[in-house]
Amino acid sequence: MGTGGAVPSVRRGLPSMAIRTDSELILFDCGEGTQRQMILAGTGFPKQMKIFVTHMHGDHVLGIPGLLQTMSLLDRTEPVNMFGPAGLRRYLDSVVATVNFHLSFPIGISEVHEEGVLNHERNYQVEAAWADHSVPCLAYAFIERQRPGRFFPDRAERMGVPEGPLWSRLRSGEEIRLPDGRIVRPQDVMGPPRRGRKIVYSGDTRPSRSVVKLANGADLLIHDCSFNQDLADKARDDGHSTAADAAIVAKKAKVKQLALFHISARYEDTSILVKEASAIFPNILVASDLLQLDIPSPD
Repeated sequence: MGTGGAVPSVRRGLPSMAIRTDSELILFDCGEGTQRQMILAGTGFPKQMKIFVTHMHGDHVLGIPGLLQTMSLLDRTEPVNMFGPAGLRRYLDSVVATVNFHLSFPIGISEVHEEGVLNHERNYQVEAAWADHSVPCLAYAFIERQRPGRFFPDRAERMGVPEGPLWSRLRSGEEIRLPDGRIVRPQDVMGPPRRGRKIVYSGDTRPSRSVVKLANGADLLIHDCSFNQDLADKARDDGHSTAADAAIVAKKAKVKQLALFHISARYEDTSILVKEASAIFPNILVASDLLQLDIPSPD
């Protein structure tokens, strides 16, 4: 939704990233104007929504009040659950108490104090780890559940399983008994289970071992890239990463693709960031506002 850092520019809004599943929209951070970006991106404001906040710096949270107000004005009634570091509840309570608008829907707030799995759903889970920033900051991993293996109709036919409901039962992981008494198990007609997709969002961070561990094997790592290498000292002092730092993290974590994110407004031309990162890790892109990526399911 927004890919800049600290200060918005003509081309970049403030940080927010969305994952859209079949039935849900999951936001990571919510910089100013995120609700407008959601309209432009065509995501709308679906019934099922969650917001995961990395840290309590303004460029990552000041869009939350506007988003809540917009959804209230649209008469939303479905709840929105939020996760983030300590201070999130007090911030939202203060906004609701001092800004005169009525919330038409409930908000659930879970403040995170420890690393680990925060949210279990039927098809995925979200895991958190501490990043290395100037204030407590979380990195998040969206991890899909393991998917059943590929179903092979020719195997089922050879074993005498007629097409129809019995195939569906095998696909769902259930073993069946044929009329002649033989037992057919799912593994007899299906390949090995397939892993789900994994997307990791670093938040603001210096290069961090915990982010490397969290991102291990990810299909996509979205990583802080505030500066180029000429400003490496500033990056360290401010709790950020350079393009080369992000690429090193991606290489260590053996991710499939790296998206450079949280781009300083000083980089109207991002070619220097691409050059520095791609010298270390080949499969990179510089995130841009409203960029949409389709992450294919692994075979």
